[in-house]
Amino acid sequence: MKINLQTLAATLILSASPALLSAQQPAAQQAPLQPMSFFITSIGKGDGANLGGLAGADAHCDQLARAAGITNRTWRAYLSTLPAGGQPGVNARDRVGAGPWYSKNGQMLAANVADLHGDIQRDRNQINKRNALNEKGEMVNGQGDTPNQHDILTGSDSHGRALLGTAANVTCNNWTSNAAGSAMLGHSDRSGGGNSSWNAAHMSRSCSQPDLVATGGAGLFYCFAT
Repeated sequence: MKINLQTLAATLILSASPALLSAQQPAAQQAPLQPMSFFITSIGKGDGANLGGLAGADAHCDQLARAAGITNRTWRAYLSTLPAGGQPGVNARDRVGAGPWYSKNGQMLAANVADLHGDIQRDRNQINKRNALNEKGEMVNGQGDTPNQHDILTGSDSHGRALLGTAANVTCNNWTSNAAGSAMLGHSDRSGGGNSSWNAAHMSRSCSQPDLVATGGAGLFYCFAT
């Protein structure tokens, strides 16, 4: 009996296992994660709220980002200052660029400055314990963890603007004091103390490292890529 080779080949193809055929198909490629453009510092400067001013804080953001492999971005610390020494004050919201900003896990924290601060609608940003990660992609200890480190230095009101008062009492002398004074803190996990604000939860006891730690912090701050 003669065998038609073309017919035999067609029969073999039709009878092939669906699993085998699907295995031969190229796997669907997932969209790459957006590069990190937001993080909480994994460590502070170690000298309380003395960050070396805005320049020192920005340099710390850049150093940590580079250590994490992000070398092609300009980083700014989310910190406000008040006029002092002939220098104008600065609003944190004006330092961070236009957005959008993504955490290490690829989660978009906010699309723009208005969403970041709830200018139009409350809670439009995704800053919380799950998504507000440090530059290593790790969660920051929050309410209920030991030690709690959710107090984040901001010196800002809920809309990211400098607070009324003196620099010594709301920004630890514009981020140069490690002793007297105080600073506004946010809660990175949006929890604790009856205040869920990520950037304006309560004032610090003082500007010293021990006092920042005592209330649930470590001298950490937010960093944004501009």
